[in-house]
Amino acid sequence: MDERHDKPPARAGARQWLGLAVLLLPTMLLTADLGVLWLATPDLTADLRPSGTEFLWITDVYGFMTAGFLVVMGTLGDRVGRRRLLLAGAALYLLVEFLMLTAAAVRSPELLIGARALLGVAGAAILPSTLSLISAMFTDPGQRTRAISLWSTALALGVGLGPVFGGLLLSRLWWGWVFLLGAPVMVVVLAAGRSVLPEFRDGSAGRLDVPSVLLFLLGVLPVVYAIKRIAEHGWDAPVAAVGVAGVVFGWSFVRRQRRLAAPLLDLRLFADRTFSAALAILFLGMMALNSVEYLVPPFLQMVGGLSPMAGGLWLLPSAAAFLLGSQLTPPLVRRAGPARVLVAGTLVSLVGYVLAAQAAGPVAAAAAITVIMLGVGPISVLGTDLAVAAAPAEKAGSAAAAGQTAYDLGLAMGIAITGSVATAVYRDRIVVPAGTEEAARETLGGAISAAENLPAPLARRLTDAAQDAFVSGFHVAATVAAALAAVVIVIALTALRRSKGDPRPEAPDRAETAPAVH
Repeated sequence: MDERHDKPPARAGARQWLGLAVLLLPTMLLTADLGVLWLATPDLTADLRPSGTEFLWITDVYGFMTAGFLVVMGTLGDRVGRRRLLLAGAALYLLVEFLMLTAAAVRSPELLIGARALLGVAGAAILPSTLSLISAMFTDPGQRTRAISLWSTALALGVGLGPVFGGLLLSRLWWGWVFLLGAPVMVVVLAAGRSVLPEFRDGSAGRLDVPSVLLFLLGVLPVVYAIKRIAEHGWDAPVAAVGVAGVVFGWSFVRRQRRLAAPLLDLRLFADRTFSAALAILFLGMMALNSVEYLVPPFLQMVGGLSPMAGGLWLLPSAAAFLLGSQLTPPLVRRAGPARVLVAGTLVSLVGYVLAAQAAGPVAAAAAITVIMLGVGPISVLGTDLAVAAAPAEKAGSAAAAGQTAYDLGLAMGIAITGSVATAVYRDRIVVPAGTEEAARETLGGAISAAENLPAPLARRLTDAAQDAFVSGFHVAATVAAALAAVVIVIALTALRRSKGDPRPEAPDRAETAPAVH
């Protein structure tokens, strides 16, 4: 796209704002879908009977694939066009939703894991494309800021509205239909996208280095698999070999990036202290959040006894708190600087994790996640902006892609590592009556399902034991999250203490435009 620098930027008209509305739909869907899956956990575990490991892969493979392909899709979109990539991602997303419905119908955990992996690839194509197209459509700085603010609001609204719509659907229909919640959205995107969205590509973009893509995935997934297996079953030689193989592939990825003229990830950016600190804060902050967040819906339903609809409504305050924390961050930064705002927000989240580590009922769990979400807002807003502002102007796109990758990888690792720990605690604490199905030893949902086939006294004893074991795992996960939050505070105090505003004078302008350049 050619840009005239000798004239003031044109202000967006009705077509651009209509295009923005189309882009906000899939943006909201990407966060809403995850909340729906969490609410469907009790029915999913009862019907599919996944093992603890399979259940963790069902929940977190989406995040890993999204994180692994974000940078890849950024490079690909610059070459083939952002609109084209968005529409391809929407088509794939729609197709995979029917594949997940099939997996639910045939009760196949393996098929559902594979489908959610493909869904992660589709999500990686959609999310960066929406931001890039917003920047292409809104060249006026004020309008662009407003548009990106609406994009961030859509993410937060998805968190809140997903459980509500999902709870309403689950209260009336078979749980498998939740996988088609996004179908109408993607149909609208495919029908209207070509007419209301401009095409945007970067002719100077570097080529897509396929070996780098493979090395990145082969570095991340084996290490995560090894961590999950060790947390659940302990150390053994085959698992250790898988972990070592992942480390070797990761090392090869790093070496290759240093040799490439147009790497997927420019490692020279990490030489800047603020950049590295910002990514560490994003990664650890999101990891702490998801260590607890994904456990709250099953806590509300299977421990608290709430219906899916009631569980969704109880999660609305946490979405509102996240939105409030995000919206308060910019004015607070202007007054106190990013380091202080980050520290204050993380301290608030730390209080929430401590509350979660002691929660015994649904009220306490819902209150804890609300406090956590209020404190996490500043991390989600400032993390990528600080990274982009610390990078050279010509590397703003790479910095933004690295920030989004750290964000998504942190969310996935929160489920993978702490989720594995919570599962291990559950298995260690659960005591089941003789003759009970093995599924009861794997997950709380499996135990509740197994209790349906037992006499009333044994069923009550099994349910109580399973709920107690789950709550113990939840408390351990919250304790780990609190420790991660403490590390975030230390990083912010040490690496960002010299920041009184954005790290560089030009940061606000670059932070507004950065997400669109990959």
